[in-house]
This record gives sequence, C-alpha cells and structure tokens, in this order.
Amino acid sequence: MGKSPDEFEREVKRGDRRQLYLICALLILATLAVYWQVAGFDFTNLDDSYFVRDNPFIANGLTPAGVQWSLTTTYQNTWVPLVWMSYMVDHDLSSLIGGFYLGNADPRVCHVTNLLLHIANVLLLFLVLASMTRRPWQSAFVAALFAVHPLHVESVAWITERKDVLSTLFWLLTMLAYLRYVGRPDIRRYALVLLVFAVGLMSKPMLVTLPIVLLLVDYWPLRRSQSEPWRRLILEKIPLFVLSAAAAVVTLLAQAVTSFAKIGLTVRPANAIVSYMAYIRKMIWPTDLACFYPHPGSHLPIWQVLGSCLFVAGFSVAVIRLAPRRPYLSVGWFWYMITLLPVIGIVQVGDQAMADRYTYVPLIGLYVLIAWAVPELLARVPHKSIVLMVVAGIAITGLMIRAHNQVGCWRDSKTLFRHAIAVTSANWMAEFLLGAAFVNEGNTASAYRHIRISLRYNPRYANAHYTLGLLLEVDRRFSEAIYEYRQAIRWERTASQPHMGLGRVLQQRGRLSEALRQFEEAQRLDPGNEPARENVETLRNELGLDK
Repeated sequence: MGKSPDEFEREVKRGDRRQLYLICALLILATLAVYWQVAGFDFTNLDDSYFVRDNPFIANGLTPAGVQWSLTTTYQNTWVPLVWMSYMVDHDLSSLIGGFYLGNADPRVCHVTNLLLHIANVLLLFLVLASMTRRPWQSAFVAALFAVHPLHVESVAWITERKDVLSTLFWLLTMLAYLRYVGRPDIRRYALVLLVFAVGLMSKPMLVTLPIVLLLVDYWPLRRSQSEPWRRLILEKIPLFVLSAAAAVVTLLAQAVTSFAKIGLTVRPANAIVSYMAYIRKMIWPTDLACFYPHPGSHLPIWQVLGSCLFVAGFSVAVIRLAPRRPYLSVGWFWYMITLLPVIGIVQVGDQAMADRYTYVPLIGLYVLIAWAVPELLARVPHKSIVLMVVAGIAITGLMIRAHNQVGCWRDSKTLFRHAIAVTSANWMAEFLLGAAFVNEGNTASAYRHIRISLRYNPRYANAHYTLGLLLEVDRRFSEAIYEYRQAIRWERTASQPHMGLGRVLQQRGRLSEALRQFEEAQRLDPGNEPARENVETLRNELGLDK
C-alpha cells in the first residue's frame, strides 16, 4: 500500500534533518581536527599580556565593577565591552577548574573558548546559507572553507583576537534574526535584529558593514529586490546604519590612528588595493602566513599597484554585467570588497600592511562565489557530482593539513615570531617581539641581538629603543641607556615610560635637575603615574625646591 502525501513529506523532512545533522557533525570534526591542539597552548606576548594575562580588571572575574569598567573603558585604544566580559568569564571558569595562571585566567580556557566560538560560527554560517539558498551541500562547502582555511587561524588561535570570533557570532546571529524577520515581518522581529546587531558592535566595530551585506542578500539569494522597491529596502536598514555610524565614531575616538606623517596619504590607497589582491592570493595558495606583515611604505612596485587596480576594476565591472544571470558573483565579490573596507588600511591603525585576521568575515563572500560558480562551470562535465565531491574533498583536506601546521605556530611566543621572521623579510616587529620573549626568559644575550636587529630594520621604533634602554640600564651601561631612552622619546612623544627610564638613569648619574625634568614630563603625560609623582617629590626635596 502506497504512502500518503503527508507521510511522504514527513519522511522527506526527516531525511533533510538527518542530512543537516550529518553535515554539522562533519564540520565539527573537521574543525576539531585542525584546532584541537590549541587546548595546550600558552599566552603569547603579542598583546595577550595587555588583554588578559596582566590585566588587573580581568583578574577580578565578572563582577559589577568589572562590567562597569568594560562598558566605559577604551583600554588598548578599543571599545569592546563584550570581549572584556568574555575574558572575565574565562577567569571565573579557570577558578572552577583550578587553572589560574599567575592569578589570572588560564590560557587553555581562553583558547578553548575561542575554539568553541569558532565552531559555533561554522555551524551558524552553514545554517544561515542553507536557509537562504536551500542548497545544503554548497552551503556546507562554504562553511568547511571557513572552518579550516589557514587564513582564519590567527582569529582562532590568538587569544587577543577574541574580537573576531565573538563579533562574527553576533554577525551571523543578526543574519539569522533577519531571515526570521524577512519570513514574517513585524516590529518585534525587527527589534531583535537591532538588538543582536547592537550587541555585536560591542564585540568589534567590524560589523559596521553588515547593513550593506543585508542589502546584498536582499538581491541574492533572498531576491527581495524583485518584489520590493530598493528604496523601501534601504529605508528598512536606516536604524542599522545609524548604529553603524555611532560605532564608527566611538571607534575613531578610541583608537590610536596612525598619523599621515608616518604612513603617507598617497601610500595608503596603493597598499590597500594591493592588499585586496594579496588576500585573494593567500586564499588560493595560503603560504608565508605571519602574525605581522611589515608595511612597505612607499616601496610598493608600481606594477603591483596598477595590476591590482586593473584586476579589481575589471572584475567588478564583469560581475555587475553578469549580475542578472549570475547574481551570486556580484554578491560574493562585493561582500568581500565591502567588508574589508574598515580594515584595508585607508584609515591606518597600527603598523602592519595587512593581517590574516582581517579576512575572517570578508572571505565568506569569495567562498560563496566559488561554491556557486564552480558547479556551473562544470555543468557539462560527465559525472559532475562525483567530480565536485572529489575536488572539494582534496581542497578541504589540503587546507586542513596546512591550517593544522599554521595553528602549531601559535604554541608560544618564540615559535610564533621565529615563524614570522622565516616567512617575511625585514620583519622588525617580529624581531622585537622575539627579543621581548627572550627578555621574559632572562636570556639577555639573545634579547639584545634580536632587538638590535629590529632597530636595524626600523630605527624609528620607539618601543625597541625603550626596551633596549631597560636592558642597558639593568647592565649599568648608563651612557648607552641614556641614548636609547632619548631615541624612544624622539620617536614617541606621548609615552611616559621612556621619560621614567631616562629620569632613573640621570638620577643614578647624579644629574638630579635633568632627572627631575624627566619625571615631571612623565607625570604630565600620565597624571596617574604614581612612581613619577613620588620621584618628583623626592627630587624637589633633595634640590631644595620646596623650601
């Protein structure tokens, strides 16, 4: 006896659910195969000390005072209250398992939290794409690329980059809430979209481009633009754009933006356009990945700049012209181009030319482009499904192996920076940080060597001059220490610590008046500097200036 239509439909739905469960299980296993090793990793001295290890607010756990600090601080030139609170939760979890690290959160707990957030993002990306496109296996391929691509290792394996995995969680939750709203529009569902988006902006301002991405998915795969005018779709996103604008203003006020004098206005667009192409190259062939890429300044070859301009412009025109027939091309390409804009370097924050972590969300667009374009290109190939399965399997396996090796570079500071030095040239930041790692170990001979190499590559790096001054001061090589402290002051006029170091050495040499001026300047630059205040009082008394 045949099955009724209702029974048949229920069986199909059960089959669909089993398929989704299978895909989710495979995605989790692939991600764990690459990243399981982070559970035994340590902190690195690439900002982990500032964000977690030596942060006194994190050391108190999640308390009302800690929440208040998180919401009001721009510590480390960033406003990311949800990130600070997540580290506080890590601290409390560390206390439950007895895993304190120097009185603060256990690095293993922090790493596992990053990994769990990444797994959640992988699953959410799959579910969002599958819900929008009704193409589970193509969506699974996109999610698999996102899960195991080596370019995403930095976002997951670096504790400080909790910002990426946490903000992307809310990026995808916002998209999920938006799909629910599109299915049945009402004010409560739209309010949920706004709420989740606002929370995401408290994790990282990278989400400012999400309203534009929602307009892209309105075009494809949701195809809302076919039934509703663009004017209405844009007006619908106005509250989201307002939140984005507010987050952008807060970010610009909080961040230490690199001056135009340091990296010129004409250099930035050139580096930006070349970086667009460099990320694509590293997506296709992910080699020579590093935690820091030195900025080339004005030394970019003109052929690279012109070639990148021609490719970006030509490809953009091509996908626009093909949009009516193949809309996924334009959506995927402009997802990539637009979401990279905040971090492409026009507004320069830091000294890097580019960073692997910046690709965490943008490359999703290119993954979508590939996942939908390749099957169409192979439409007439015999046994297309088998060919696609084999090619996808080989690609994912290769990326998993490469990513697994890249994850291992984040085991500890020395491994990380030695790798960066090996795969880049004149990497002054990696040399300095490797030297700082040796300082922490008490290996001053190696510390001297690497810090001096850093200064040979970048004589204007104030932090290296300051650290070298500290080493020389400890070795009682006071004349050399004075020179290094003065160089640090020359190249970084807003830092108080070089003035403190110079003041200490001058005091040791008996040059008390000069030392007093340095301590007074340190106090002016940092009014909360208690040692500077005490030294000022002591020297004024010794010099008889308070009588």
